[in-house]
This record gives sequence, C-alpha cells and structure tokens, in this order.
Amino acid sequence: MNVLSEIIDEIMKHLSKEDVSDVAFEGANIVLYTKKKKFFLEDQGRIREVVNLIKKRIELRPDPKIIMDEDEAEERIKAIIGKEAAVSQMFFEHERSIVTIEVEKPGIAIGKRGENLQQIKEETLWVPVVKRTPAIRSEIIESIRAVLYENSDYRRKFLHKTGERIYNGWLRQKKEEWIRITYLGSARQVGRSAILIQTPESRVLLDCGLDPSGGPNPYPFLEAPEFRINELDAVIVSHAHLDHSGFVPYLYKFGYRGPVYCTAPTRDIMSLLHLDTVKIARNEGQEPIYTSDEIKEVVKHTVTLDFEEVTDVTPDVRITFHNSGHILGSAMVHIHIGNGLHNILYTADLKYAKTQLLSPAATQFPRLETLMIEATYGGRDNVLPPYKEQDEFLVDLILRTIKRGGKVLIPTLGSGRGQEIIVMLEELIRKKKLKEDIPIYIDGMVWDITAIYTAYPEFLNSTVRSQIFHKDNNPFLMPNIHRVGSQKERQELIEEGAPCIILATSGMLVGGPSVQYLRELADNPDNSLIFSCYQAEGSLGKMIKDGLSEVNFKNGSKMHTVPVKLEVAKIEISGHADRRELMNFVKRLNPKPRKVLINHGEQSRCLDLARSIHQQFRIETLAPRNLDAIRVR
Repeated sequence: MNVLSEIIDEIMKHLSKEDVSDVAFEGANIVLYTKKKKFFLEDQGRIREVVNLIKKRIELRPDPKIIMDEDEAEERIKAIIGKEAAVSQMFFEHERSIVTIEVEKPGIAIGKRGENLQQIKEETLWVPVVKRTPAIRSEIIESIRAVLYENSDYRRKFLHKTGERIYNGWLRQKKEEWIRITYLGSARQVGRSAILIQTPESRVLLDCGLDPSGGPNPYPFLEAPEFRINELDAVIVSHAHLDHSGFVPYLYKFGYRGPVYCTAPTRDIMSLLHLDTVKIARNEGQEPIYTSDEIKEVVKHTVTLDFEEVTDVTPDVRITFHNSGHILGSAMVHIHIGNGLHNILYTADLKYAKTQLLSPAATQFPRLETLMIEATYGGRDNVLPPYKEQDEFLVDLILRTIKRGGKVLIPTLGSGRGQEIIVMLEELIRKKKLKEDIPIYIDGMVWDITAIYTAYPEFLNSTVRSQIFHKDNNPFLMPNIHRVGSQKERQELIEEGAPCIILATSGMLVGGPSVQYLRELADNPDNSLIFSCYQAEGSLGKMIKDGLSEVNFKNGSKMHTVPVKLEVAKIEISGHADRRELMNFVKRLNPKPRKVLINHGEQSRCLDLARSIHQQFRIETLAPRNLDAIRVR
C-alpha cells in the first residue's frame, strides 16, 4: 500500500497539474510548489478545500525557480516594512522558498491585517516569516540558523524522507495490536530519562538523558534487547535539561538519522547544553562522549513543533505537545496510537502552578488512558512553602550577607532556575526590598540561556512576556546585571572585596564556574551559599547541603582541601510540581486516566506517590524499575 501516492493522487484530483510543479513532504506536512505566480497569490480557496477533504496540513509555496534573487529580495523587503520595524537579520532558505525576517517591532513589520507580508509575497514571491529580535543577542540561535541555512537542501530531502515513512505504509507485518513501554532510564531514579514505546509498527523514544549527578551508571540502558538503533523511528525530547536530552547526540554518533521532535526553545537550549557538556569534559581532561559534529546532526534532524500542534511521527503514532510549566519550551507529550486504540500522556517534568516565568501545566486532553508522571517531589512530605515566604527568606539572607561584607553564591541550573532567580530578584528590587544598585553577576550557561528566553517570549507567562516586549521593563536587562565572560573576569570578581550576588552553573556543583567560585569563597564565613534547585544523590551540592565540612579540589596534580565555612542555605522553589501539585494535577486531569505509571523520582517517592494516587483516585498505579517492560494495551 503506497499511502503517499494515494494522498498525492487525491490532491491532484482537485488541482490542475499545470498549477503544481512539485509535491514535497516536511514530516507530516504536505508542501505544494507552483511555478505560477497567480496561483501562488490567488489560489481562490482551492487549497483550503483540499485540506478539508483529506484532513492533512497543506502549504502552498512558490517554486524556488521563480523567487527573487536573495540580495534583491532583502533590499525590497527592507523597503516594504520600513526602518521603524528595525530589521536586525534575514535568513533565506532557498530550497523551501522561506525568508525569516528578524525585527525589533514585529507588529510594524507585519503591517495592518498583514498587508506588508502580502506585499512581500507579491513583489518577491518569498514566503515571509517574521520573528522578534532577541533582547539579548544569542550566538547559539545564530549558529543553529547557520547550520539550517547551510544544510537547506539536505533538510528538504530529510523532511521528505520522514514524510515518506509516515505516509508510505507499514514496514512490519501487523498480526495484532499491542503497546509496550520499556524503561531504559528514569525508573525509580531522577535522571537519564529514556523510555521506549513500541507497537507492532513503531519504535519511538521519549527523551534520552544522562544522570546529572555523574553517578556510576550515567547513561540509559540502550543495550536492552528491545532497543535497536537501526529500528528507531523517532526521538521525542520533552525539554532541554541534560537528564532528558543529554544523550541524544550519542544516538547520531552510532548511526541514527531519524527525526528529533521538540519545541524551538528546547532545540536551542539543548544544543547549548550539549556543547557545554563537550567543553566541560575537555576542560577536565576527559574525552567527551560525542563531539560538535554529532550536535550538528541533531540540529539538522530536529523537527520543531508548537504547543497544541498535532503531527504524525509514524504510520500509527501521532503526538501533540502541551505546556508542562517546567522550563522554557518544556512539553508534556500526548501520544495517540493507532486509529483510536490508546492515548498516553507523558508529563516528563511538570509544574502545576503559575511561576515567575511560566503558566501552569495543561490538564485538558481529548482522550487519555495511560498517564506517565514524574515523582521528583512525590513523597508525602515534599510540600514546598509559598513563594512569598521564600522571597522573605532570600531577602533576609542576601541583606545579612551584604551587611557583613560577603558575597552570595547561588549555584543554579542554566535553564529555568537561573532565569527564575533573575526575575525573582528583579521583583524584589522593584518592590524596594533590595537595593537597585546591588551587583548581580551571571556566569556560565545562565547568560546564554537567558538570551534564548528573550527570543521566545510567546512561551512565557503573560506578565513576563509583557515586560520583555518593553525594553525599559525587561527583567533580564536590569542595569545592575553584569555578565562574567572570561576566566580573567571571574578571578577579578572573586578578588574584588565588594558584596554582590553571583548566579553560576551548575546548580548541583557538578562542574562549571559555580565550583570555581565555591573553591575561592567557601572558607570565608562572611559569604553565603544558596542552593536553588534539586540536589541529586552523589552530587557535591547534596553533600554540602547535608553538612560536608570540607571539599577536596584538584590543584594541578595535587589535591587542595578547602573548609566549608560560608553560610549554607536552600530556597525551596522548584520547576517541579511538589506533592500537593502532583495530586491536584491528577485530580484535575480531564479525562481521567485508567492507568498511572510513576517515574523520575527516588524509589521511596515513586512508591509513595503511586500508593496515594491509587488510594485517592482508585486508579491502577505502577512504579516500574529500569528495564521493566509494561504492556498497556
């Protein structure tokens, strides 16, 4: 059965062959190319009619042979949208006839009722896409766009091949319908998330991460008999944190060339964290598990989706991303299998409360039979205090440290927690609880990822989005925020006697500049160390939080012991749902699941949450172990 040919034949029944020069697939999306300018500009509703008939997403674009020369088009586009829109960059994807126009004022660039976009189409025949210029320049976004631009022809062929797999029928003989979920990581542990979903036809991997604590078994169990990389159809990455994405480039190192599905912010942050992983390994004299070449392969093969956008990923698996409220671009994955056979919701990491940055996780779905939910804070006693209480605690500790002339070190996750702390500090300054001239230094991934946050305001909650749209109110551009961009600047900051706040990665004190600051600041009781995120078992952060009194650091070939005399504290804020939020999330889910699988939590917390969900909601629950295979249908 050649479904692809059938779809094309059905489309061409309603359109003239003279109007359509080529039919291509971009994943599950169908793209029609035309050499006729009039048809491109005035299809008279015929494309919409075909969409309504075949129930597939179809886009009409001009054939690359008829579009205006790029240099000429750039000048014409600038003239059409005017100087007031403030064009910063343009990116032309010739093979796809798309031009991305980056401007400071998108509303002006688009024009009233989209009149500027229509004029660009009419005069240049390029398909314009307008994006807002990030408030902070992001080198990683520019690098990703360069990779996509340089590989535009490859991307078109890859996306078409992906579409062929989705539509061209079944590779395997389907004797019966079944669904199996195998845990290759994250079962009764926090870290190395990797879950394989199998049907008779499909092999889909949900996340592929590392153990963030750097324990003895940091990688997923890809040697499991169920997992064969040459059979893998798709990888779906819920969000960019390394315990969910850090092992994805390794798949490409060993030959995987299929798609990775994620949101655009996840792609960008994930790439940055991957490059940092390579950099840290080399700085520590270790051979990285993958290189920048494999990271580029991930970018080349990534298919980005928006929230609520439905797409097929194999002939019998369809996915939709929903906001999870955890970090920028983080998604819960709704998985529809077969022709209504079964529906799974994989929450990955979720937050069921409005935070400084994000809206709470979604709870409304069309259908739901199996829920896969995290248990990072799933224990009965894992209830976080109110934000207001944490604000007061943070203010008191900062003021106390500054009064005694010390520095406040806040080790933080580069993505999510770092930005949450910045917005938290900005609000405290705005409310006059902290002085506006207190220096805040940002080191490591925090700054680079903050730049990405400013590039995707549509993924943030309405309050922060509104602030970012107005430069004078942008919380990430406070005049007292300073970037630490080199080892020399880092050393100068350490040696400088003035009190300040330092935000640096990593949040668990496992590599990164936060460890360097700790080494220099730990023996001074005037300083403070404030943990702001989960501290995994085995991490240096967890050991210090539990009372470690001295730390051994490498100094060349020798070890150097530093006593821990600074004040140690933890603010209880989290991008994860606490116990109360997790139970409320399950309660508010509509429809109610029939089965709940618990993962991504310490063993006791997984078991406790499973027990409580079963008792309160009378739902079948299970807390699998790694390498367990669960048949859900």
